[in-house]
Amino acid sequence: MANYIFYLHLLSLLSLTLAGDSSSTRDAAVLLRVKTIQLSDPDSLLNNWHDSTTPCNWTGIKCNHQTTDIISIDFTDFGSLSGPFPADFCRISTLQNLSIANNLFNGTISSTSFSLCSHVIFLNISSNYLEGKLPEFKPRFGNLTVLDASYNSFTGEIPPSIGDSSSLQFVDFTSNYFSGNLPDSLTNLTELKVFLAPFNPLAGPLPEQIGHLKNLQIFRISSTSLSGKIPDSVGDLVSIESIDLSNNSLTGIIPVSIGRLKGLQYLWLYDNNLSGEIPDVFGNLTSLTHVDVSQNNLTGKLPVSLAGLQLVSLNVNDNYLEGDIPQILSSNANLIQLKLFNNSFSGTLPENLGENSELEEFDVSSNKFSGKLPENLCYKKKLQKFICFSNRFSGGIPASCGDCKSINYVRISNNEFSGEIPASFWSSSELQFVDMSDNKFHGSIPGSISGSLTKIAISGNNFSGELPPAICRLPEIVEMDLSNNQFSGVLPECLTKLKKLEKLNLQSNKFMGEIPKAMSGWDELSSLNLSHNQLTGEIPDQIGDLPGLNYLDLAGNLLSGKIPATLSKLKLNVLDLSNNNLEGKIPNGLDSEVFVSSLAGNPKLCSPDLKPFRKCSKLKSISYYLVGFLSILAFFLIASLVWVVIKTKLFRRSKSLWKITSFQRVGFKEQDVLVSLMESNVIGMGGSGKVYRVTLKTGQTVAVKKLYGVHRGAENEAEFWSEMETLGRIRHKNIVKLLFGSVGEDFRALVYEYMENGSLGDLLHKDPKGGFLLDWSRRYEIALGAAQGLAYLHHDCVPSIVHRDVKSNNILLDEEFRPRVADFGLAKTLQLEVKESDGAMSRVAGSYGYIAPGNSYSS
Repeated sequence: MANYIFYLHLLSLLSLTLAGDSSSTRDAAVLLRVKTIQLSDPDSLLNNWHDSTTPCNWTGIKCNHQTTDIISIDFTDFGSLSGPFPADFCRISTLQNLSIANNLFNGTISSTSFSLCSHVIFLNISSNYLEGKLPEFKPRFGNLTVLDASYNSFTGEIPPSIGDSSSLQFVDFTSNYFSGNLPDSLTNLTELKVFLAPFNPLAGPLPEQIGHLKNLQIFRISSTSLSGKIPDSVGDLVSIESIDLSNNSLTGIIPVSIGRLKGLQYLWLYDNNLSGEIPDVFGNLTSLTHVDVSQNNLTGKLPVSLAGLQLVSLNVNDNYLEGDIPQILSSNANLIQLKLFNNSFSGTLPENLGENSELEEFDVSSNKFSGKLPENLCYKKKLQKFICFSNRFSGGIPASCGDCKSINYVRISNNEFSGEIPASFWSSSELQFVDMSDNKFHGSIPGSISGSLTKIAISGNNFSGELPPAICRLPEIVEMDLSNNQFSGVLPECLTKLKKLEKLNLQSNKFMGEIPKAMSGWDELSSLNLSHNQLTGEIPDQIGDLPGLNYLDLAGNLLSGKIPATLSKLKLNVLDLSNNNLEGKIPNGLDSEVFVSSLAGNPKLCSPDLKPFRKCSKLKSISYYLVGFLSILAFFLIASLVWVVIKTKLFRRSKSLWKITSFQRVGFKEQDVLVSLMESNVIGMGGSGKVYRVTLKTGQTVAVKKLYGVHRGAENEAEFWSEMETLGRIRHKNIVKLLFGSVGEDFRALVYEYMENGSLGDLLHKDPKGGFLLDWSRRYEIALGAAQGLAYLHHDCVPSIVHRDVKSNNILLDEEFRPRVADFGLAKTLQLEVKESDGAMSRVAGSYGYIAPGNSYSS
């Protein structure tokens, strides 16, 4: 495309007439006047513009060598020039090219000033800060060949008068705020070769007579709000090479007439509402190399005519396609990317798939495929993404994949694979992400395991043996899930040196010995599950010092000794120490009904009051000094009792009217929070209610959002609890914890963990010290953490959740400025009703979903 613009630019310079006398003196005066009055040049890029020299030698100026007429003003990529649109440059009658691209020009363009440029051939005003409506093309811009207004802030409709500029060959409106329908007059531009208007709020249907554009080669209107059907006349675009109508709201079928576009190379229709079958009309489209019709409502089978093309990329994922994959697909010598996931394809894959092409990305997950995988998927040693989870595949890993050093991302979970994993597979230096959970693999983890792994998930198999020392030489590992296997031996002490580890699941194995004690390296650990093994010894005190730990499960072992008091310091979502041999007094922070089930099965534990645990032994004598001290306090206690009775009377009277549901295990009683909702504790308010800061008797501080939604047209109570229960299941270190919710007669209350540093928005925009506290390193960590929280909502939640109100005020910061995504008032779950037998499923959680062409999966 850049070469195309350069060609047109050169053409405009060569098309000049040589008639007439030079008027360089007058034109120089025009240039100097604009520079002096309209332009800001802070970097002195135009410092050689002065009247003692000819304009032809000035920066950005080009002249006709024979007539010395000024024909081009080109400020492209100067970067720092600013001011209003310099329309007065167009008073130079010989000017053919005006380019101010990639600068800081701003403001609106008036119709009067715009009309001065009606004689130019090449007009590039892209990548500036121009706004308002794009003026009408009057008088007619009869010579205009190239118009680039991309990456500005233009609003309103595309002017219908653009259709009178009959010489236009290139138009780019990318990334503006153009709205309304595409003008039908566009179909008058019969010389048009390139039309680009993605990332605009355009709406309505495509012009019915779009096929009139016989010279159109590139047509891209993606990521807008286009609706309606794709016109049949699209089949008349006889010169078309690329069609991109992705990420819109188009409906109807894919026109059969598309089979007439013999020069078509790129067809991108993904993320629309297209329905019906993919027409079997691709046999003559021998130039077609990239097809993406994913994320629609397409049905039927994959057409043989489409599978038989020599495509580089074939993406049909996230539809309702079914049936077998045509065998002819394996004869494709060019296939690099194959995405069939989230459909209902069945049968076996073509036997020779991968043998004839340099396949790099293979994703057939969430279908009904069965049998063995093709043996030669990595025959050309180029495969990088190996994804086939949630099918019915059996047998072992294909031989070509077992020795494929290019693979870096593996997701083959939830199948019926069996056998041993080749040692060469584990040792690949490119291997970063492995999930082969819930299969029938056996064998052991070799000592040659790749040190580049960030995730290893092999739960639900029959792996056995001891963990090799190499398991501790994974400096990039973030998640390790070896649960539900037959691993044995002691836990390597060096596991605690994995500094980036966030999640360690080793439950339901045969590990024995003690839990490693030196845990100072686990600063990032948020989840530790060692349950249902044969571990002995005491629970290390150091666990209580892990700063990010919020999930701890040590149940079903042979642990003994006392429960460390340091566990009370943790902010745990889940704690389970049940069914061990623990003894002694339950620490104060855990001595609550909330933790009864977490401590059950330890008959030697005791508590002063907590049932069903036995009472701890009392002292035989009481210090008289203590009695005297308590007597002195009696008066104050009696006075306090009166105050408490008055304070709680109202609470007790309405207690039966409150419905309370806990989503986290907390070390306090819910009523302790609700009776503290006093005006003196208010820290903020808005249209939906007030926010309170409540400090409890335990010393813990929580944030309470009291919503007045019951009588203001909000959703009914059942809907409220359904949404709260969904949000209450969220477990991620970068998402604020919802502790419990309560409904009263006239309000609803949500109780969250308290964030000491408030919102990112307040810190950035209201706190005068915000700029000092948030250096760039800390801002990066906040952005990264917030992104990880949102990624968890989109990809790992079941069902997936879209926040829909991401802004700085909804990013909260704890005492160490670690971010938490908050305020899910607008959040919605992504669910799609499928066949009655299948129930409801997530269209996102099942796979990483669609990513634009040219990009790939991220772990």
